[in-house]
Amino acid sequence: MVNDEIVNSFQIKRNILLNPGPSTTTDTVKFAQIVPDICPREKEFVSMMKDIRKSLLKIVHADSEKYTSVIFCGSGTINIDICLNSLLPKDKKILIVNNGAYSQRAVEICEYYGLPYIDLKFADNELPNLQFVEKTLKENPDIAIVHTTHNETGTGILNPIREIGEIAHKYNAVFTVDTTSTLAMRPIDIEQDNIDFCMASAQKGLMAMTGVSFIIGNKKLIEQSKDYPKRSYYCNLFLQYDFFEKTGEMHFTPPVQTIYALKQALDEYFEEGEDEKWARHTRVFNEIHKELDLLGFKNYIKREWQAGLVVSVIYPDDIAWNFEKIHNYCYENGYTIYPGKISNTNTFRLCALGAIDVVDIQNFFKVFREALKVNNVAIPVIYKEG
Repeated sequence: MVNDEIVNSFQIKRNILLNPGPSTTTDTVKFAQIVPDICPREKEFVSMMKDIRKSLLKIVHADSEKYTSVIFCGSGTINIDICLNSLLPKDKKILIVNNGAYSQRAVEICEYYGLPYIDLKFADNELPNLQFVEKTLKENPDIAIVHTTHNETGTGILNPIREIGEIAHKYNAVFTVDTTSTLAMRPIDIEQDNIDFCMASAQKGLMAMTGVSFIIGNKKLIEQSKDYPKRSYYCNLFLQYDFFEKTGEMHFTPPVQTIYALKQALDEYFEEGEDEKWARHTRVFNEIHKELDLLGFKNYIKREWQAGLVVSVIYPDDIAWNFEKIHNYCYENGYTIYPGKISNTNTFRLCALGAIDVVDIQNFFKVFREALKVNNVAIPVIYKEG
């Protein structure tokens, strides 16, 4: 654990990040990076990496006999890259259940590698049609991987991964899920949710630092993949897994200080507890909705379809509304809000991620209201009919 005296001797300005990651961190996680220089090949560091890999399994209730975790340098996108290029056998293809920007990113990865794929596209404000998913698998017996995103962070919609995974397994496909914006926030059970591989990065649900990501998945399937076509050297899942198993180390140099922060964040995750942490995110999310409702803002996604972590808010129909000006006012006062990621609708996002609680949201909305008033935006906000 971090020395409290060191933390208390420094005053770090606390910014509240309401963007979808990186998230607001605790000072103890920040200061965990201040350590003596160490070679990552030393036994002390290798032992810490082993503990981290075990802890990651616990977050998704994965049996260590069947599952493993594999750590990489990079942001969350590297995990999608690794899973899709590493786990696809020769002469097989990938089905991407796509209703948002991050599933679309999986499509782009397939295009860049030249991987055969089907882009099963749905509207970004609608849930995937499970009948279409099954029909596609039935008509394409060469599909080996089904991939989707748990929480499409661009909109906040929650996809029905348990049901999609059940269908994937019915047709003997491997199910990979981008859980970057849910893991360590929404409870996940890798077996009950029919997941073969899930993934995240340290700076999201674990409230650690950017630069380290991880994949949690089925050992047997990873070992089978050693005979699949080699499409990347650095981003090969079996190669990294195998090196970890033989040496306890990452194949290539890890982000050392970021790993220390991850270890501290994991300690804090288990200290808070899965249920308690999800309850905190939920009350933050509910407070965001309460305050938005008072101001008259509209959601892009139906409330009952939201993952409980990201609220995508439609711009008001007010000539005085200027997102950049609103953003800048909030930012100057210690709060970060984020533009939307939807092609046909202007939105901004407020997120219930990070080391924040209800009081932070209440204080934010005081500043947000001031930003609206300073910029002459009508309160309650205006929307045209229809």
